[in-house]
Amino acid sequence: MTNLLIDPFISYGFMRRALVACLAISVSSTPLGVFLLLRRMSLVGDALSHAILPGVAISYLIYGMSRTAMGIGGFVAGMVVVVLSCWVSMISSLKEDACFAGFYLGSLSLGIILVSLCHENNNLLHLLFGSILTIDIDAIYFIGIVASITFLTLALLYRAIVVESFDVKFLLVNSSKIPFLIQFLFLVLVVLNLVAGFQILGTMMSIGMMILPVVTAYCWTNWLPYLFVLAAIIGLFCSFCGLSCSFYTHIPAGSTIILIASIVFLISVLFGTRGGKARIFYHR
Repeated sequence: MTNLLIDPFISYGFMRRALVACLAISVSSTPLGVFLLLRRMSLVGDALSHAILPGVAISYLIYGMSRTAMGIGGFVAGMVVVVLSCWVSMISSLKEDACFAGFYLGSLSLGIILVSLCHENNNLLHLLFGSILTIDIDAIYFIGIVASITFLTLALLYRAIVVESFDVKFLLVNSSKIPFLIQFLFLVLVVLNLVAGFQILGTMMSIGMMILPVVTAYCWTNWLPYLFVLAAIIGLFCSFCGLSCSFYTHIPAGSTIILIASIVFLISVLFGTRGGKARIFYHR
């Protein structure tokens, strides 16, 4: 059994590249997922994952399967939604999540229309669900750069992000602009990681690696340091198992990884140490 899981990564270079990319995304995006959960912004992350679709689609229609062009296009599209949503929430009575919902739905609709113009179904599936076959060294370098930027920014702003997540009024005492700046930088990191993740998981699934390991870990612990570590470990486990399963079953790797993460989440809901339903029923 162990040989079946490990053999694809020993025998095939594209599987090793996909594993390295998935591991980098797992350890980079899960800390952001923790803060999305603490801020009750999980659906905002989902909105941004769909918002990058039109930028990716436009870049594909113009430049073809250029990973650099699609990454830039996706980042620009995501940042347009972030800027517009933050701006509208500042000048109106609408809350930020409502603004994100409005703009992401329009962005998603535009993306679907643009994707429908694509006449090559295989490339269309690569955009929506990712492909381990297209991971090259340049993609790994890009994901590594995004992970490095994420770690460096979180290391510098960790305390401020934690305080802003739990007690924004404390920061407002010092300056009304500090919470907005912190949140904006945080959302920039979210968009960057979603753009990095779509290359393996696709635009439809990239948010899964950011959120599912975190909510799964939250079923077992609510202590912040443990939450970071456990979420990353769960992400690594799901990535490894998902890539192995997709290799043997010939189904999209991104969907397989997220499906396994969903199964692990369901098991954690039932048996987790923090209010697992099956555990509660058993102790009764």
